[in-house]
Amino acid sequence: MPTIDKLAWLHVQQGRLLCARSRGTDAFYMPGGKREAGETDHDALQREIREELSVDLLPASLALAGVFEAQAHGRPAGMMVRMTCYFGDYAGELQAASEIEELAWLAHADWPKTSAVGRLVFDWLQARGDLS
Repeated sequence: MPTIDKLAWLHVQQGRLLCARSRGTDAFYMPGGKREAGETDHDALQREIREELSVDLLPASLALAGVFEAQAHGRPAGMMVRMTCYFGDYAGELQAASEIEELAWLAHADWPKTSAVGRLVFDWLQARGDLS
C-alpha cells in the first residue's frame, strides 16, 4: 500500500498545540496538507495554512521539527501516513477556512482526540517539555 505523504505546521502556545478538525470528521490533526506538483515543503505548507487558517507563515521562520509515521486515520489497515512537521511563526489572525470546521488548542491529555500520527507528535512535544 502507498504511504500518504503530508506536511504539518506545529504551533504551540502556552503548553497547547493548535489543531484543526475538518467538516464531517471526528479527529483533530495538525494543520497542513499534501504537496501539489512542483511545490517544495515550504511552498506547500504556506499554501495549505493560508487556505485552512487564513494566516501567512513567515518563510524565514520555518524549521523542520521532525518526521512521524503511523497508520492513517480512517484508512484500511496497513495504509500509513508520513507527516513532515515544521515549526514556524505567522502573520495574521487565525481563523478556520476552507474545509476546517473547528480550531482547538489541545494539551497532551487531549491526544486521544487525534489520529495515530498525531499522538506520536503529541508524545514527542510532551517529551520536549512543550505541552502541558
